[in-house]
Amino acid sequence: MSYAHPEYLVDTEWVAAHLKDANVRIVESDEDPLLYAIGHIEGAVHVDWFSVLQHPLRRDFLTKEKFEELASALGITNETTVVFYGDKSNWFAAYALWLFQYYGHQNLKIMNGGRTKWEQEKRPFVKEVPAYAKTSYSAKEANKSIRAFRDDVFKQLDQKKPLVDVRSPKEYSGELTHMANYPQEGSTRGGHIPTAVSIPWSQAVNEADSTFKSAEELRALYEGKNIKSDGEVIAYCRIGERSSVTWFVLKYLLGYPNVKNYDGSWTEWGNLVDAPIEK
Repeated sequence: MSYAHPEYLVDTEWVAAHLKDANVRIVESDEDPLLYAIGHIEGAVHVDWFSVLQHPLRRDFLTKEKFEELASALGITNETTVVFYGDKSNWFAAYALWLFQYYGHQNLKIMNGGRTKWEQEKRPFVKEVPAYAKTSYSAKEANKSIRAFRDDVFKQLDQKKPLVDVRSPKEYSGELTHMANYPQEGSTRGGHIPTAVSIPWSQAVNEADSTFKSAEELRALYEGKNIKSDGEVIAYCRIGERSSVTWFVLKYLLGYPNVKNYDGSWTEWGNLVDAPIEK
C-alpha cells in the first residue's frame, strides 16, 4: 500500500537534485529560530513561524495581504513548487505548508525526514542567505475547510465526531499543564477535550530518522483508535503545529477527505470559560 498522495512528499535525494531549479523554492521552518543561521540547505529561504506567520497583535495568522508580501519577497510565484523542511520531525514545516494551503497555494511538498535526515546523510549545509527577485504573488481567499475554529469543535463534540489529541500522554491526562520553554503556550487548566482520542503526533514518524511511517503502519495506528476516513476529523495540540503534522498524515498520506487542524488548540480551549474538559 502506498501513500494516497505521494506527490506531497519528496526525499532528500529529490531536494539535492533540485537545488538549482528555478521553479522550486525550498523553505526552512523550525521550532528553533537559530538553526537556519547556523546552517541550511543551499538556496533555502527562512520562514520563522512566530515572527513571520503570526499576526503581530491578534492570536491569528498573518493576513492574506501580508502572506502575498511574504511569498513575493521570497521569490515565490503562484506556479512555484514550494518544499518545506525543518527540525522536530517537520513540526513547523507541516504548519507552514498548512498555512500556504490555507491561502490557496497549489504545489506544496514536505522533505521527508527534515533536517534530521539531511544531517544523517551528511549532506551539506551553508550559511549564505539567498536573495531572489521579488515576484507579484496573488493569494486566494482563506480555505476554511482545512481549519477548525472553536465553534467547529463544539459542533464536533455535539455530533460525537472524531477529535484527535496529538499531544503527549501527560498533556492529554492533564498531568502536564505547562511546557517548559514554551511561555506562549500557557493554559490555566490541563486535560483534554471530551471524546478526543490520544494519538501523539510522534507515533506517525520513525524515531531513527524522522521520516513518516509506512501507509500500512499509519492506517493501523489511526484506524486502530477508530479514526477512519469516512468522517470529519479535527486534530489539535497546543498551538496547532504538532497537529498540522497529524493533519498532513491523515489528509495526504492516508487520503482522508475531511480533516481540519484546530490551531487554537489547547492554548485556547484550556483558557475558555465554560469549555468542557476531561482529565
